[in-house]
Amino acid sequence: MSVIGNILWIIFGGWCTALLWLLGGVLACISIVGLPWGRACFVMAGFAFMPFGYESISREVLYGKGDIGTGAPGMLGNALWFVFAGLWIALGHVAAAAALALTIIGLPFAWQHIKLAELALFPIGKTVVPCEVAAEARRRRAAEELERRTGA
Repeated sequence: MSVIGNILWIIFGGWCTALLWLLGGVLACISIVGLPWGRACFVMAGFAFMPFGYESISREVLYGKGDIGTGAPGMLGNALWFVFAGLWIALGHVAAAAALALTIIGLPFAWQHIKLAELALFPIGKTVVPCEVAAEARRRRAAEELERRTGA
């Protein structure tokens, strides 16, 4: 199902969304200061090109350890991103989702725009993986948390 969804997504405009994210990444990377946001834009471009069967997850949850993007510098970068770009881009994805949700056939595509909007708000420190990998990482993290709390 995800292959068919991704093919239809690309045919009906997903390539345009991905291209815009690539352009944003290139523009962000022009200055050295924008490199963290450029990397996040490139992750978003890949996700925007093929969103069916994939989801975003914190790298800390996925790998079991933090890094610069999941720590305080990442939080600062996400705060700046949210104010200057994230909120506005997310609103664009939500508007596209609302338009697509007007028809039953557009509902799966609307859901993909909602996933893109969620990641567009705070993209630094996140990565995109297959849904099964994200579910397993969350399960593993929950098991570790349960073990830590119960002392077992």
